[in-house]
Amino acid sequence: MTPQNATKDMLGRTRLIPVKDAQEILKSHLAGAARLTEKISIECALNRVLAEPVRSIENLPPHPRSVMDGYAVCASDTFGASESMPCYLQITGNVAMGEMPEGAVNKGCCFRIATGGFMPEGADAVIMHEHTVPIDDTMIEIVKGGGAGTNIIGVGDDIRDGDEPLTPGHVLRPQDIGLLAGLGIAQVTVYKQVRVGILATGDEIIPHTETPKPGKIRNINSIALAAYVNQAGAIPNDYGIVSDQKEIFFPTIEQAVKENDIVLFSGGSSVGVRDLGEQAVEALGPPGILVHGVKLKPGKPVLIGLSGTTPVFGLPGHPVSALVCFDLFVKPTISRLSGIQLESATPQATVSAVLSRNMNSAAGRLDIVRVRLVRDGDTITAEPVMGKSGAISTLSRAHGYFVIDEESQGITQGSIIEVIEYK
Repeated sequence: MTPQNATKDMLGRTRLIPVKDAQEILKSHLAGAARLTEKISIECALNRVLAEPVRSIENLPPHPRSVMDGYAVCASDTFGASESMPCYLQITGNVAMGEMPEGAVNKGCCFRIATGGFMPEGADAVIMHEHTVPIDDTMIEIVKGGGAGTNIIGVGDDIRDGDEPLTPGHVLRPQDIGLLAGLGIAQVTVYKQVRVGILATGDEIIPHTETPKPGKIRNINSIALAAYVNQAGAIPNDYGIVSDQKEIFFPTIEQAVKENDIVLFSGGSSVGVRDLGEQAVEALGPPGILVHGVKLKPGKPVLIGLSGTTPVFGLPGHPVSALVCFDLFVKPTISRLSGIQLESATPQATVSAVLSRNMNSAAGRLDIVRVRLVRDGDTITAEPVMGKSGAISTLSRAHGYFVIDEESQGITQGSIIEVIEYK
């Protein structure tokens, strides 16, 4: 709760705090949050988060296989073979795909084998086609030998019986689905998807399908935030445009808190005569407001609260500010409530680039600078996309962003920066 006697600034904030401090406050209140699970088929498991480890009950592969097209041989028969001193082997068999080989490879002999074929008994290496010369249908010349294990994947070389190749908190990717299929696993236990309620506040907001009259603006935030929620692996629930009137706004946000794991409202975090965001969060019950205002550009007036165990975010009305705050605060919250182990998650894609112009910053403030990437030969240049916080086109034109931290007063032209790419 906000202290009753605390001095507030013109935006209703008691004190701006660093972004990292706000993130840590939020993280500490999310520790130990309960998460529900469900069992689903692997066909529906893409981008879902594992709640239980995947344990193999078999070796993969269960039998040694060739990883090249060529000939299955006894490695000792090819020792020292070269173009100037080849060795000769009799072709005494053929490994058919999908079938166990018949017979064994004896000394001085070999079997034809394709990539993925099961290794015949007696063979411990595969000589690839490129290192052989056919003499006739029954004999080949080996011009480069191979040691035991050459071009073979052995029993359990991929995964061994009892291994746990996937652990709780892992976000399942297409390749992981393939691994599950390879192990014969049809279902996995995952965390249920986080539900996110979205409200747009303000009597000046109209549906995006309508033509705005003077003083009215289209609802950008609800549509964009819902897309961001989907991209983060959660389920958006749109509560539409909600009036600034207390008797309408309060019951709607209370309903959203009951029906969702996270609630977002945009437009009410810059406190004015008709903005009821802070009052609403305080009225929802303890612990109430955790953060109101951070040292961030854009996105300074963000409000972060908690109603019981449900995080409530008051995002700025300006679309760019709202979406920056989503990236910094809401997205990590979705990840934590989804069960994702952030420490082991796939790192965000970054690109090293040369900054095209000087960028100034106020000391003590974190600046998020949107950039467009331009490639010229081997050089990638980052061109800042300039515009006001309400200009949604600055996000659409940008390929990513870089951060100017609180200790810096800017970055000079020609500096190498790390650009975090937008998906």
